[in-house]
Amino acid sequence: MANVLEVRGLCKDYPLFSLQELSFSIPGGSIMGFIGPNGAGKTTTIKALLGMIQKNAGTIHLFGEEFDGSQTQQKESIGVVMDSPFYVEDWTLLGVERALSPFYSRWDSAQYRDCLSRFSLDPRKKVKELSRGMEIKLMLAVALSHGARLLLLDEPTSGLDPVARDELMDILRDFVCDEEHAILFSTHITSDLEKIADYITFLQKGRLVFTGEKDALLESYCMVRGGASDLTSALREKLLGLREHSVGFEGMLSCRDLRLLPQGVVTEPCTLDDIMVHVNKEGSSL
Repeated sequence: MANVLEVRGLCKDYPLFSLQELSFSIPGGSIMGFIGPNGAGKTTTIKALLGMIQKNAGTIHLFGEEFDGSQTQQKESIGVVMDSPFYVEDWTLLGVERALSPFYSRWDSAQYRDCLSRFSLDPRKKVKELSRGMEIKLMLAVALSHGARLLLLDEPTSGLDPVARDELMDILRDFVCDEEHAILFSTHITSDLEKIADYITFLQKGRLVFTGEKDALLESYCMVRGGASDLTSALREKLLGLREHSVGFEGMLSCRDLRLLPQGVVTEPCTLDDIMVHVNKEGSSL
């Protein structure tokens, strides 16, 4: 599969923060989870991808062509879904179309109305009358109606109930059934990514910690819990985010180092949350 998005050596310097040498790619037909603690550089990256800020170095290729944010046709191929819409609250959903469609050369009114129907959105409702889940569906309807092939999602599931989040996951899965489509999904709700993402890119303090297949990341580490006597010096050196307490210890361990574990030590699969938390505690890369 060809890559929909390729980022190579992306750098952006601010007085108190730097995004450093970020590189990743998203193949067509796939979803990449974009994770990291607050301040890691995720929003800076998304702004650079949209041409909203001037990067200091690096290249961005969209659908095989270099992209600097100024090419109108390429820009129309990007759909953005934020944590809340930037539409006038008194617009009806039909009014949203009237206001936005002149800005897109490939706007498809039939597609927009089909999306409203498919997402159970009443075209007569006003933006201010929409629930949180409906707002996200509206932004997706707009993105799909101007021919977006790459979706950039910035915390779209924050504040959604489990039913609304599940409905959103189904919409995203349908979108990437077309192998010319892809999604970059930035979120702190990593359980959503465990269900839907194919790849993960993990940032910390402006640096790339990991980019690659989600399953490869999850299968590379495990959580370890044992008694105080089980914590050998060799094991102590290898554990990430080691926490000791009165009766024992816990931490995260690379599966390559399982040979160091004494008998009786408990191991469990890692979640993305576990990996983020323990790498952050350690203050180092994987």
